[in-house]
Amino acid sequence: MDAKVEPQRQVMRLRGRSYVAFVFSPFMPIMNWLEEIDATLAQSPGFFAGRPIVLDLAAVELSSHGVAHLVSNLETRGIRVLGLEGIEPDGLDPKLPPVLSGGRGCVVEQVEPKKVEVQPPPPPAPSLLLRNPVRSGQRIVYTEGDVTVLGSVGSGAEIVAGGSIHVYGTLRGRAMAGINGNSDARIYCQKIEAELLAIDGYYQTAEDIGETLRRQPAQAWLDGDILRITPLN
Repeated sequence: MDAKVEPQRQVMRLRGRSYVAFVFSPFMPIMNWLEEIDATLAQSPGFFAGRPIVLDLAAVELSSHGVAHLVSNLETRGIRVLGLEGIEPDGLDPKLPPVLSGGRGCVVEQVEPKKVEVQPPPPPAPSLLLRNPVRSGQRIVYTEGDVTVLGSVGSGAEIVAGGSIHVYGTLRGRAMAGINGNSDARIYCQKIEAELLAIDGYYQTAEDIGETLRRQPAQAWLDGDILRITPLN
């Protein structure tokens, strides 16, 4: 009599993976905040599509129904919320995105030492060098420091950097620098035809870039809470 062969059990494998998430922080009245979202989408349709979004509700007081209504409003705009922060999970509709914990930004708070000591200069920030052009549809994310592209950045491509962005060719896609709170970051390019430029969350779209700057060497930098784009001398 043949022995019964038990099927071999497959071992489940778990792997960790991290993503750069955008954190939305609504303010009251909510309708005014949604109008700002609509203005952003009007200038750059689909900008938030397919991106991880976390909703920080610490600055607003909303009921469970209000939270559900807000999440629904964002979904109708093509913005899908991955999780919630700044709110207690008790009483929330189980169909809502989960309340997340443990999230942290990459900005390091400086603490003054009790004793004044001479410190050696910090090591140079790491950088990423791309020798080839960034083609349309490509997305380069380097949160540790600067990104340098020796070629051009195609339309529909995207560069995300924790430091500055240097493009030694034409910048046609999107460039977002200083995403970890680095307001000193800058964006440089030899020919500006960008769809969107952003530094530390402040941005300008193609419609905001003056015609006299287009197809010219330019740099973008942050002046307080205003993103300025000037010729590169």
